[in-house]
Amino acid sequence: MASSSSSSSSSGTASPCGACRFLRRKCTHDCIFAPYFGSEQGPAKFAAIHKVFGASNVSKLLLQIPPHDRPEAVTTIAYEAQARIHDPVYGCVAHIFTLQQQVAFLQAQLMEAKAHLAQNSNIENIFESAQIMMNMQENTKQKGVFFPSLS
Repeated sequence: MASSSSSSSSSGTASPCGACRFLRRKCTHDCIFAPYFGSEQGPAKFAAIHKVFGASNVSKLLLQIPPHDRPEAVTTIAYEAQARIHDPVYGCVAHIFTLQQQVAFLQAQLMEAKAHLAQNSNIENIFESAQIMMNMQENTKQKGVFFPSLS
């Protein structure tokens, strides 16, 4: 047992990546999964991806993506896999649809609040104008100038 662990550390990494650990295979130095699935949380993260898409398909997909874009691709694939496990039919589209409904609802609430605010603003302006007119009327009465009443 000690000899097998020393041979794996000389030809590959010290411990297999999460994907190789989940697949129960030897992790090589050129493993496509190693940079994205650590040995600690990697197996759990990779389990969902493997269940939904399959290790071979994800490996082929990652090989077609430029290396600088792979971290985002892995994040996206992991998110979609979790969404597919939660909702096998719609996946992350269900979450997007829910968020779109929330945006529409909040936009409607915002429009109502703006209309309410505009209405209250107009009422306040009317009250302010009436107050100014009443003050002017009082001032002009004191000076003996006639000002028509508001009522």
